Amino acid sequence: MPAVGVGVDLVEVARVAKMLEERGSHVFERLLTPAERAYCEEMAHPAEHVAVRLAAKEAVYKALQGSEEARGIGWRDTEVIRHPDGRPDVVLTGKAAARGKELGVTRILLSLSHTHATAIAMAVAITD
Repeated sequence: MPAVGVGVDLVEVARVAKMLEERGSHVFERLLTPAERAYCEEMAHPAEHVAVRLAAKEAVYKALQGSEEARGIGWRDTEVIRHPDGRPDVVLTGKAAARGKELGVTRILLSLSHTHATAIAMAVAITD
């Protein structure tokens, strides 16, 4: 299971809470997919869940870097999903999917964690 890229990112929850307070639905529309938005809005503390998804998206972006085209990967080109057992996973679309295909990525291992203050994510792009 060779790795072709690794990314990690840390996001301050207070910063995300301020963005949500000031820009509201614009933040959701620009940065999250509709499914991610629905999930985060269901939570008691949406900012924590938005923050960890932003960290995940940035970690995946970093794991897929290495070409000029990869710089064009957008926020909504990666979607964080949860399996029924609670495991996080990521779905690539658009430029992220194209870059993953170019690298031969068959899976992205994703680890997420957050507190009331910070959110962190690590992504490892794997080939067979």
